[in-house]
Amino acid sequence: MRTLRFKTNINCSGCVKSVTPHLNNVKGIDSWKVDTETPDKVLTIETENETSDEVKVAVQKAGFNIEELN
Repeated sequence: MRTLRFKTNINCSGCVKSVTPHLNNVKGIDSWKVDTETPDKVLTIETENETSDEVKVAVQKAGFNIEELN
């Protein structure tokens, strides 16, 4: 299992609801969550595959900014 972390501007439950169908359609994601309480609004992805580019595209299609954290 691999954990990917991204800085986003997904900052409320409505935003999470908007991005949910996009992230749920990315193959290889086992689970995901957004910590809307942190300043960086960190999106954490648990995956078996390398899906960081697909995650970025999905979040951007939903209308949000995303940047991978190291």
